[in-house]
Amino acid sequence: MKYMMFVVTSLEPDTEADDSDVDLWVDPLDASGKRVIGEVLAPQAESTVVKVRGGKVLTARGPFVETAEVICGFDILEVDDLEEAIEIASRHPMARNGQLELRPFMVWPEAEPAAGA
Repeated sequence: MKYMMFVVTSLEPDTEADDSDVDLWVDPLDASGKRVIGEVLAPQAESTVVKVRGGKVLTARGPFVETAEVICGFDILEVDDLEEAIEIASRHPMARNGQLELRPFMVWPEAEPAAGA
């Protein structure tokens, strides 16, 4: 199963990101193939919201919704089940003072071949 793991931190000034030992978390997961990819995201202020209304493309700089917490990074995990994803997430440095949201990828039914194909 694939899971998107959002790395979330608070905007409160007393909350500091703890990535001091992130390589100790990343390296074995990359070697085992359990971590497909992961990246740190640019600050929320650098985001752009895109939507189409009435056939027109509308954009806005900055976050879509003001919140007390922001997604500061992500990892895609390839694991056997939710329990394994939780175990991996619990070892992430940000689990100690931020939070991690695990969201499974949708599993779509295989498309039936078209008749006569």
